[in-house]
Amino acid sequence: MAPPKSVRTISQEAFDELVKENIEDLEMDPTEALEDAIQTLTLQDVDLSGIVSSILGSGEENPVIQSLERLKELDRDWKQEGRDEKDVNEIVEWLDKLNAVCNVDAPGNAAIASKNGAVELVCSLCGKLGSGFNQALVSALNTLASLLHDLQSIEIFRATNGPKLVMNILNNRKENLSILNSGFSVVSAAATGNEVIKEAFMNLKIDELILQCLREFSRGSIPYLYDAVRVLLTSDDNRVVASEVYGYARRFAKIGIVEALVDSLHVWIKAPSLVSATVALKAIAVNDEICRAVADNGGIAAILQCIDDSGEQGEKIVARTCCSLLSKLAGSDINKSAIVEKDGMDKLMKLATRFSDDPTVLQEVMSTIMVLTLRSPHNAACAVEAGAGDIVIRAMQRFPESELLQRSCCFMIRNLVVRNPENRTILLGNGIEKLIRKAKMNCKSCKNAAADALRDLGLDNFNL
Repeated sequence: MAPPKSVRTISQEAFDELVKENIEDLEMDPTEALEDAIQTLTLQDVDLSGIVSSILGSGEENPVIQSLERLKELDRDWKQEGRDEKDVNEIVEWLDKLNAVCNVDAPGNAAIASKNGAVELVCSLCGKLGSGFNQALVSALNTLASLLHDLQSIEIFRATNGPKLVMNILNNRKENLSILNSGFSVVSAAATGNEVIKEAFMNLKIDELILQCLREFSRGSIPYLYDAVRVLLTSDDNRVVASEVYGYARRFAKIGIVEALVDSLHVWIKAPSLVSATVALKAIAVNDEICRAVADNGGIAAILQCIDDSGEQGEKIVARTCCSLLSKLAGSDINKSAIVEKDGMDKLMKLATRFSDDPTVLQEVMSTIMVLTLRSPHNAACAVEAGAGDIVIRAMQRFPESELLQRSCCFMIRNLVVRNPENRTILLGNGIEKLIRKAKMNCKSCKNAAADALRDLGLDNFNL
């Protein structure tokens, strides 16, 4: 791993002094002085993240700084016993203000907050908000999640013993769904792109807590729980050579989270939660054994039902994620057969017809059929019988500029014909050669896939 590039930094005081010198010594107006300071420091490769760069001078009127200063006062004055409700309400008010400004698109607000002690401060408040202060704790957790935006802020969270703090809150407040949801949002934010934080939460047995929540609460009632599963099982930290998430996925499966997540799919829940549950289940399905466990617990039937429902309700994102999960499960040969036996081909064709105007859904459908027909002449015959040949031709005709779709179509065509000569005759008779050659010519990423498709169709000049 290459050593990190050294970064030059500047304090808020030094930045303010530079702007002041531009005004007083060079007689610039405040706006010009600020722009000159920013340009000068940028040219010198100085990192300005976390710097209040405004014409307000010291930044005391900046909403981030205002919120932090007042919250620091309230934190210093905190007394556990006899806490005035008015003061708690004021804490909620300022936390919500800080959360709001860190969630907007204004550049650098979260960085400014983190650089000025916000992560440590909000963690301190979270530790002090005992029973009876549920709304304040929800506000604090939501704010903490918005502050954890980069490696630096997450490292502060780790150094402040944040994972243990959050796990204590989750374990001790399991009766409150709002606290659980906000707490899991912190888990998601902190573990994103950070292998150390993932390990910390796993060492604190977050998998057991997640299973307990899935079993005790109704489907979709804790949306961020599903996001936490997905993040904990995603290898997204490019600083490590080998991630441990594969082992975490097996651990999740071993204790029974597969069954609990499949149960979440049996009844239609709000689309965002259904998408998150589907993505979480896909993250766990890392090997053939787990893929088969999903099927054994009714997962294939549940996913196919969700695919049907997504088409009827026009939920394109649900359709895409369900197809993606089905494709992952079809990596198991046993599951391939089960999907086809449960009319999976017909359901996929119906979905493609319903979303014929959306190339992203069509691409997922083609990718799923590609996996289902891989090394399976029987499934290839079933696909063509269900109408896959007509669907692929219409998709390639309608969306010639969609490279991902064109590529998926070429891969699918290969699997339809490589072991099924009768399918070659059908597709060639319907004009597929012209469409593949067009994709080969116009889409750079399709060249190899298109050449292979032409070859497996039995055409001699497949490289032309």
